[in-house]
Amino acid sequence: MTTDPVQALIDAGAIPTSPFAPNSRYLGVALGLYQKSPGAPGIAYVLRRFIPQQRDIAVVLEHIVQSGERPELLAFQAFTDAELYWRIADANVVTDPFELTDTLGARLAIPSPSGV
Repeated sequence: MTTDPVQALIDAGAIPTSPFAPNSRYLGVALGLYQKSPGAPGIAYVLRRFIPQQRDIAVVLEHIVQSGERPELLAFQAFTDAELYWRIADANVVTDPFELTDTLGARLAIPSPSGV
């Protein structure tokens, strides 16, 4: 049993253990702390996120890009969550999600809703 009230709140689920939402691409990515000098206040930052290997992403269907489509609209259609557009970008090895819908007729891999 902890005597630290903040830790008790974390353990009870009242305070999230991650600053990122469950649908964030950064969920589970560690944070770093930059200190300009010893004893100075630190600045938290997100460490590098590695995109999964394409072979490790379960693809459930293929989509052909139509006029007027945007990455977040595709994500909403596929996952009912527009903020999961990054999963489609990862499955297609694209760092700029807008590249997904730049080319009409392009074939896009749509990954499993559960991710990798």
